[in-house]
Amino acid sequence: MSSENAKKKSKGCVIITGASAGVGRACARRFAKNGYDVGLIARGKEGLEAAVKEAVEFGVNAAYYEADVANYEEVESAALFFQEKLGFVIFWINNAMTSVFSPVRKMEPQEYKRVTDVTYLGQVHGALVALKLMNEQNKGSIVFVGSALAYRGIPLQSAYCAAKHATKGFVDSLRTELLHDKSNINISMVQLPALNTTQFGFVKTRLPKKPRPMGKIYQPEVAAEAILYAAENTPREIKVGVSTIKTIIGNKIAPWYADRVLAKSGIEGQQTNEPEDSNRPNNLWKPIPGDHGAHGAFNDQALVSSTVLRLRMHGKLIIWIAISIIIVVFVLIFL
Repeated sequence: MSSENAKKKSKGCVIITGASAGVGRACARRFAKNGYDVGLIARGKEGLEAAVKEAVEFGVNAAYYEADVANYEEVESAALFFQEKLGFVIFWINNAMTSVFSPVRKMEPQEYKRVTDVTYLGQVHGALVALKLMNEQNKGSIVFVGSALAYRGIPLQSAYCAAKHATKGFVDSLRTELLHDKSNINISMVQLPALNTTQFGFVKTRLPKKPRPMGKIYQPEVAAEAILYAAENTPREIKVGVSTIKTIIGNKIAPWYADRVLAKSGIEGQQTNEPEDSNRPNNLWKPIPGDHGAHGAFNDQALVSSTVLRLRMHGKLIIWIAISIIIVVFVLIFL
């Protein structure tokens, strides 16, 4: 565990799970840059230490706690530690995940259980703990990190897709209860596209070639920007990237067509041309040692921004600009 003294007034404390690498690591930097103290949860000590070091460079307090989100008691202990060190938890970001790239017929029952325990129940555990903390002052925001795959299952990722589907169902149920109770605690779900994160070099895989993100790829900082916006503005849901919107809408209109497209291209589309080492380490059961940062191996293919996200974040401003232009044009022409 580690912490640093704040150099400027904090906006509040945010807890981020899965914070040692990938999207969680990008979130740690983005929230710290925006003036929030950050409490970081993950299993990998080296990544957590590096994430804390990066965060305090923005002049905020940062602390880490080694915990496996599949274990409720560990998540609860982490939260109490952060509450004591950093104060009231205003935001909780449920981001931790794990996966297995494998055909269903080759999956083991314990692998399904592990992915479910981390990727689905990890978010449930986070929500239960966050609600306990936030109920004291009846305020706060919980962000659930989802995926286009919360709406559409794809080949080779059955465990992950099922976990994201389950998370969406949980979020819908929780939201109605909070509305019924007239609670001031808000929840949002951010549905992400394919991202250039470290997971493709970490996850357990049975593929003959190295796994890769399928379709249009975005940098994890795009996801972090969306998650910060969701925490601060509490929309019901944010769909990041045009590929996410196409996937969700397309599956609603013609799921049978998506079945055929994915059957034809979904296997090869999730593999590079490089052979995979069947004995390489994976992070399904324990973290891979070292600091791995936020980015994966696809920097040259990844987009650094999302037009869809910018429109969502600045929609009102764009509408007012458009109205102003129309008024000016009208005045110039007719007056």
